[in-house]
Amino acid sequence: MLANLKAKIDSKTARVSVVGLGYVGLPLALDLAKAGFSVTGFDVSEDRVAQINRAKSYIGDVSDSDLKTVVTTQKKFQATTDFSKLSQMDTVSICVPTPLGKTRDPDISYVLAVRDRIREHIHPQMLVILESTTYPGTTEEIFVPIVEETNLILGQNFFLAFSPERIDPGNQKFNLRNTPKVVGGMTPACTEMVVSLYQTIVNQVVPVTSARVAEMVKILENTYRAVNIGLVNEVAIMCKILGINTWEVIDAAATKPFGFTPFYPGPGLGGHCIPVDPHYLSWKLKSLNYTARFIDLAAEVNTGMPHHVVSIIADTLNAARKSVNGSNIILLGMAYKADVSDIRESPALDIYKLLEEKGAKVIFNDPFAQELQMNEKTIRSTELSPKVLADQDLVVITTFHSSYDMKGIVESAKAVVDTRNATKGIKSPKIVRL
Repeated sequence: MLANLKAKIDSKTARVSVVGLGYVGLPLALDLAKAGFSVTGFDVSEDRVAQINRAKSYIGDVSDSDLKTVVTTQKKFQATTDFSKLSQMDTVSICVPTPLGKTRDPDISYVLAVRDRIREHIHPQMLVILESTTYPGTTEEIFVPIVEETNLILGQNFFLAFSPERIDPGNQKFNLRNTPKVVGGMTPACTEMVVSLYQTIVNQVVPVTSARVAEMVKILENTYRAVNIGLVNEVAIMCKILGINTWEVIDAAATKPFGFTPFYPGPGLGGHCIPVDPHYLSWKLKSLNYTARFIDLAAEVNTGMPHHVVSIIADTLNAARKSVNGSNIILLGMAYKADVSDIRESPALDIYKLLEEKGAKVIFNDPFAQELQMNEKTIRSTELSPKVLADQDLVVITTFHSSYDMKGIVESAKAVVDTRNATKGIKSPKIVRL
């Protein structure tokens, strides 16, 4: 059985599938199809499935032309909402969301829903790979029981592994191909099988000894960033109190050629990983009677940054003898990072809400996120012009998109609060930096 499935993968005759066609799943499915596999993408969204089958991309990192090649020309990729077709698949890569609930507890309902679908269509010579970020032990706890319900044996005729996604939307340097991919199976044979599959699309596959180790790798990567961003955000607050330029301090420290990696402050954490993933580890450890102190402290600092930004806004307006209540304020950028449309967990959303609650007249501009649902209403991006900027009491840079003309914006604005260091090279008394 092991040799049989591996032979299918090596010859690219294996029927490959990806469940969840979002920022992670769609690029993965595309690259597997480009490698020569016949790929089926599964998603609960009929709209997403229809767009893919029309070779229309809804994700910035995937072009229509690339989709057209594998969907229309080569006919190597199709999408469906019919999960019964899992019974025909040799491999299943699971890339569904793992958000946090309102109490900051892990929400693995999407993974459980896929587990239940696989249970209905499980069969011999099947490889299942979980890519969704979660707490260490998830792969074993959720998927091993459905294997044990059958006569299948892990590592012999059924293969199970975890391989954390490392997709960075909008990154022009690193993509799926040139980013090393960590894989960890439930048995050595499971690891061997997933290595065989992913080495066809990734330059370097990094096997580890278990799925649990692979799960912890992903949590460590994002906890490292969350904790260091929390540290530098607190440094920014301290520098504000001390009257020191935060950016000058960081730039000078970064000249040290060893022992220091620069991180930069901002209005908070955003995206589907860094604000979320460390809480999975914290939650798991609480169930084992241990407190993840660094994670909790970093989360406290990072989630408080929107309030810190609003405090700076209030001070800036106050210096001009204006109150937040009634002031016209425009936020530049609602996405969580530059040059993407992803607004998940974006701190700009919190800043918008906080300013509205204080009575400000808030608008926003974002060339990538043109429409948002905010406070149960739809709000749309306001087109930038010198007049629009001149009509505002304050411009707040919440996300710095490359299309912004910072010099023109500063020249048109009465005052600018810069949370992203976008005006670093522009000297103006109107600019207040984080």
